This record gives sequence, structure tokens and C-alpha cells, in this order.
Amino acid sequence: MSANPDIQLLPNAARRVSEIAQKLGKSALLRLSVEGGGCSGFQYRFGLADSIEADDVVAESGDAKLVVDSVSLDLVRGSAVDFVESLGGKSFQVTNPQAQAGCGCGSSFSV
Repeated sequence: MSANPDIQLLPNAARRVSEIAQKLGKSALLRLSVEGGGCSGFQYRFGLADSIEADDVVAESGDAKLVVDSVSLDLVRGSAVDFVESLGGKSFQVTNPQAQAGCGCGSSFSV
């Protein structure tokens, strides 16, 4: 795993990205972006990426990569992305030290 001080892709998330990408015949590139909206002001969006853009920051774990654009990175700097399975379901989760408030579902936040 290569260390990136700006963002981390944790091993559970990397494994899940690799599994999804393999099933879909795509590269193991997970894009995290931040959009306005959600109950707390901003919300996280995840999706497989086709490529790494010039302004992306990249974090690697195993054979998977997490890519974050420079605008979104300002809102998630220092975060870690994990994949969690619980009674409430399975999901990618962001541990964001900049988030001052969040919602119950964990998918939106405010700074």
C-alpha cells in the first residue's frame, strides 16, 4: 500500500473495489467525489472511474486505486475510505476529520 497523506484507501475497501471491477470487467479505480446536497450540506459519491484525470490525487492499496479530484479533495483531505458490512447493510464509508456534523446514514456531512 502506498501512503498518501491526503487520502487513504483501506484494505477492506480496496478488496471490494477489486471484486466489483473484476465482475464488471473494469479497472479497479474507485472515484470519490463530493457534491452539494444531502441532509448535512455535502454528500459523498462513489463510482468506478475509467481513467485518472490530471488534477486527481491517487491513493493505492493492493491492486486498487482511489482517485479524488482537487476540488473534492479540499473537503476530504486527511480522510480514509473503508468498506463496512453491518446489520444496516454494506457500504463504502469515509472517515473525514474535517466533517463537523454528519447525518445518520453517514453519506452526508458539513464542514
